[in-house]
Amino acid sequence: MTARAETLPDDLSPLEARVLAAITEQGWLDLACTLIPAGQPEAENPLDPDEPPAREEGAALVIAQILREMDFAVDLIAKREGRPNVVGTLRGASAGPTLLLNDHLDTYPAGEWSAWTMTGGHPFRPTRHGDKLYARGTSDTRGNLACILLAVRAIREAGVKLGGRLDCVFTVDEEKNGPDGSIFLLDDKGYKADYTIVCEPTGWTRKDGTWGMGIAVANCGNFLVEIETRGLKTHLWRPDTGVNAVARMAHLLTRFETMTFTHKPAPRAGGTPPMAAVLRVGGGLKREMQFTPDICKAVLAIVGIVPGMTRESVMADIQTVIEKAKAEIPDLVATARPYPGALFVDGTGEQVPEENPTAALIRGYERLFGEPPALYRKNAFNDTIRFSERGHKAITFGPGEDGWAPVNEWIHIPKAVAATRVLALTILDILGTRS
Repeated sequence: MTARAETLPDDLSPLEARVLAAITEQGWLDLACTLIPAGQPEAENPLDPDEPPAREEGAALVIAQILREMDFAVDLIAKREGRPNVVGTLRGASAGPTLLLNDHLDTYPAGEWSAWTMTGGHPFRPTRHGDKLYARGTSDTRGNLACILLAVRAIREAGVKLGGRLDCVFTVDEEKNGPDGSIFLLDDKGYKADYTIVCEPTGWTRKDGTWGMGIAVANCGNFLVEIETRGLKTHLWRPDTGVNAVARMAHLLTRFETMTFTHKPAPRAGGTPPMAAVLRVGGGLKREMQFTPDICKAVLAIVGIVPGMTRESVMADIQTVIEKAKAEIPDLVATARPYPGALFVDGTGEQVPEENPTAALIRGYERLFGEPPALYRKNAFNDTIRFSERGHKAITFGPGEDGWAPVNEWIHIPKAVAATRVLALTILDILGTRS
């Protein structure tokens, strides 16, 4: 509901009015355009377990300085050299809960730079076209991170005294499911908070142009599985005398794409049901084009994992598909195993809408948009999962598109400003105020 979201509510207190008035489009753009290129491309972090990790230090140092300028006590905490997590702490004037605002410092790789036509062939050059800002990291998730910092800055500049503690925690390694980031902070460093809001993409836009943001009160999990087929190498001139491993893999892949995983549907379903996505297929050797391939490997991502599904249940379902295929193709030799180095990420339970932080975020959203937000289960991984697994009351909310474009990634600027205002109202709601 764009018209309502772009105006300020009528029921604001003088303090709230000062805070929201300080949240402007230009203020968000200035922060976003500073954060998006910071430390890039070193902060690119492919999900592939067999690829080297990112180095997010450049981005961490920029953000740490911004937090210090707002009087946060800042610690840079690293498990691995070049990958500091940023932990900013602002203690309130009186006792109260701890509210954690989280985002991550790494991004997906940009891929082939020439494909970034909306940014002049440079994926880390923020470029505005109409109401959209384009660049890698706009939706996932430097643009969302700008919302956190702008909301906090507006509260600080308004002279608000908080009751409780406000933490801004920006993690490394989120794109690889968090071993050097959220998992390290939670398990090795014992970090805890009462409430956690992860500012990641939950935005939506309808065909009629209306838009808004949902609140992800739960997440689906994911898992990587490697499939291998073996055959009998033969001369290309006599394919009838061998068994082509690539051809055998082709028989399997369509079955994996349409298979059903054993699971009990969650109360709130994800964007897709539990299913397999084919990520890589490889067979045949260089300098051996005269022979048919005798080994082929494929990588599957199992996505949409919900509570109750396990590594063992997923592998058993995949093995059932292989066994059925073997019954139809007698010379099929195929095996499945967890992809080396990949983590099994569980689906999380749902947060209670009537409890904070969800309740406070709903209240802030309703005041700005005039209607309640949709509550749903997010398909993608983000650090919300790691906080939720360890007992945090953790939810996801942010202006990036939930399902952003892999190339020419963008974020909707009016949505980012509205999200920042919702976050500001939520902070004031949870931590209480006195000016």
